[in-house]
Amino acid sequence: MVIEVKQKDDVCFLRCEGRFVTGTDPEYLRIKRDEIKALNCKKVLADFSEVSDVGSAGIGFIVGVYTSTKNSDGRFILVGLRPRVREVFDLTRVSGVIPLATDITSGLAILCGESPAAGSGQKE
Repeated sequence: MVIEVKQKDDVCFLRCEGRFVTGTDPEYLRIKRDEIKALNCKKVLADFSEVSDVGSAGIGFIVGVYTSTKNSDGRFILVGLRPRVREVFDLTRVSGVIPLATDITSGLAILCGESPAAGSGQKE
């Protein structure tokens, strides 16, 4: 599992890849969550297009980043969920809370625009 954090203008980009499942290094996830929080981004886009599997570790990480962003009056969007990963987000009902988009372009449009979908948990 790899989480790459980059900031461009007022948007933090999280590029995630690999498997976010039980056994994932909790210290690594905590360090990455702290790194994101330290950037104080008001807009966060998490790209999951290269995530092949997700479990409680991945769900916990995303919910933690989402909650931290929302508590700072920011906006968060999760993009590029593969069918298997999307199924887990749907089964846990996280996809009903966290805004989703199909790809980075549409995610940025929602995140940076005034679209009501950005805060409502609606999906593209």
